[in-house]
Amino acid sequence: MLIKDKFHLSYCTNIHPGEDWKQTWENLEEYLPKVKEQVSPKQPFGVGLRLSNVASLELQEGSRLQEFKDWLEENDLYVFTMNGFPYGNFHNERVKDMVHAPDWTTADRLEYTIRLFKQLAFLLPKGIKGGISTSPISYKFWHASEKATDKAFVDGATNMIAVALQLIDIEEKTGKHLHLDIEPEPDGMLENSVEVLEFYGSYLIPIGTKILVDKLGCTTSKAKELILRHIMICYDVCHFSLAYEEPQYTLKKFKDAGIEVGKIQVSSALKILFEEGNNEAIWQTLERFNEPTYLHQVTRKKGDQVFTYRDLPELLTKKGDFTELRAHFHVPIFMEQYESLFSTQDQILKVLELLKKDPFSDHLEIETYTWDVLPKELKMELSASIVREVKWLKNKL
Repeated sequence: MLIKDKFHLSYCTNIHPGEDWKQTWENLEEYLPKVKEQVSPKQPFGVGLRLSNVASLELQEGSRLQEFKDWLEENDLYVFTMNGFPYGNFHNERVKDMVHAPDWTTADRLEYTIRLFKQLAFLLPKGIKGGISTSPISYKFWHASEKATDKAFVDGATNMIAVALQLIDIEEKTGKHLHLDIEPEPDGMLENSVEVLEFYGSYLIPIGTKILVDKLGCTTSKAKELILRHIMICYDVCHFSLAYEEPQYTLKKFKDAGIEVGKIQVSSALKILFEEGNNEAIWQTLERFNEPTYLHQVTRKKGDQVFTYRDLPELLTKKGDFTELRAHFHVPIFMEQYESLFSTQDQILKVLELLKKDPFSDHLEIETYTWDVLPKELKMELSASIVREVKWLKNKL
């Protein structure tokens, strides 16, 4: 859905279970037309497509990809962005830190991402940029030493540049501009703007420049330009809220460094504000968000430092005396408060105000994937929940 002739807006279909193409297709066929009818009845509706590795492989078989493209066109739908972060199953079983596996040090992650880009290039309408969000290299606790961490950054940068080479080739052949959107998140190897700038400056650009100069015979300045054109950032509002980074601060740092935001994932974290005295009601409400599927890192700021609990149970067993905590639990973006808890919805509103003044990204994707595990009071029928979020965001824009 195009808003103000500037912004492509949709929701991420990782909301729906889809380990294989059959299940993915059944959910897309059921939900996308229903949602479109209610939020965009008279104009095309964009799709934030999520394909697991298995679903992507099966979509390649026979004429399925062409049939899917035909179905999209018949239903006035178009794919402009994909979520390439979760590789495997993302529902109904323990995901936790394995959402990063396989990471960017592996050939499996590289092969999966390139395949997704080829599928996106086929599905993407002409005249629209296309992006795929992805893991921030790896999960930091899988790399115990400084040497292991450095190697992961080197391997990750090298593999991402291999993707960039594919995207350069695709643009030369089709005219379609595609970009890989790295998505920082708590306890990923990239968590905040400082780490993003360090990765670009110490790994991605130096390593990539050498490879592109060797492969393409271009100048170093052209190589850097191509890297920044095809490797961008996915600004997940929930994740940067957990880093206690104000949008204006973060986005200025990226802009000054020449790093573009390929996609904004519109998402909201839990915000826990404590008062003096008895906070038992707060802890009891927070307990209701303790579920076994996803990682729910909790962050607190002390001075200029941000400290992270790896998962919600770690915090709940210790509790303690706090002023404010933020929890990595994607709650509905229209939710400002739930009982004694709050949300970081204010961060979404700040991003939207900045976007109105300077449209620094034209891809907006709502990513509340937690409907299955939310407290029952926050649940409605799924398509009604999706519609409510899309309408809320559309109205705020």
